[in-house]
Amino acid sequence: MGRAGKIAAGVAGAAALGWAAREVPAAMGGDPRKGSRGARVEASPQYREGKFRNPPQPPRPEPEEGRGSVLRELVSGREHRKPRLPIPLVRELAETASEELAVTWLGHSTALLEIEGQRVLIDPVWAERCSPSQAAGPRRLHSVPVELAELPPVDAVLISHDHYDHLDMHTTRELARLQPSLLFVVPLGVGAHLERWGVPETRIVELDWDEKAEVGSLTLTATSAHHFSGRGFRRDGTLWASWVIAGPTQRVFYSGDTGYFDGFARTGEQYGPFDLTLVQIGAYSEHWADIHMTPEEGVRTHLDVRGGLLVPVHWATFVLATHDWSEPVERLCEEADAQAVPVAVPRPGERVVVATPPKLDHWWRRII
Repeated sequence: MGRAGKIAAGVAGAAALGWAAREVPAAMGGDPRKGSRGARVEASPQYREGKFRNPPQPPRPEPEEGRGSVLRELVSGREHRKPRLPIPLVRELAETASEELAVTWLGHSTALLEIEGQRVLIDPVWAERCSPSQAAGPRRLHSVPVELAELPPVDAVLISHDHYDHLDMHTTRELARLQPSLLFVVPLGVGAHLERWGVPETRIVELDWDEKAEVGSLTLTATSAHHFSGRGFRRDGTLWASWVIAGPTQRVFYSGDTGYFDGFARTGEQYGPFDLTLVQIGAYSEHWADIHMTPEEGVRTHLDVRGGLLVPVHWATFVLATHDWSEPVERLCEEADAQAVPVAVPRPGERVVVATPPKLDHWWRRII
């Protein structure tokens, strides 16, 4: 490349970086402290001394090595964080929602739930990177199984919390545009982000823990979790939640991102049993055990809430921890077998009918 070409490439690169930087302030979202929303936030039992708080739990032992060791491992560790071959995808979606309880895992924590003839889309992220800028940040290990424009009509979008791998600005804007009647049901404070991105206030329902929203024949209930929130420099300004999705005859529990805690037993007593649980199993570490469960704790959570079929989420899409990419599902299967818990591990895009789940296929072992 000649001098002129190098200059042109440098100018183009600088322009691309400048364009990417423009999206960062908007991607960080809105301020939940303003207006009537701020009054609701401050009145929440979960909000104290300027931020949302987790329920009190016994302290966990601190790991011997500090967090600096985690950064070193992320940069130079030898863990097998990406598969050797492409992750297999299923690229077909049913046109109409089934009366059968079914779930289509679309990667990471994004899932399309069919329940009582309605559809609920959980934590939709279609972005290439889970980051405030698509120029940097953790990148997908696999493409999305279906494009947003191919998504069938959805009755509600359910958000667990405002982290970038669960709430994406571009995906939210496009969903709101493509499906003008779509309702967004979110934890308290998260609506500020959606409003900044152009979602009308009338299409947003914000809930505190144990508050409910009615969507057709479904009742969506925000339930407790042990996590944190934040998209910019301020942390814990919005609430995080697990979710109960219940119809007249079918019930589903979604853990969201969370550390294991005794709140799940209370959720099981109050809202269980559940036909299906979607449980976070990946991105764990002894350095943040209070905010992400291990696979074994995921099985324990499933048992606490009195679940039927367990479908794992929050793995195999973004590299967010130092463990091998397939370790979470291997550990999950081992523990589930020991506890006699039925498990389905679909490929991204694969639909699972809860009443007739597929035989466990260790598909990930063929691409390691």
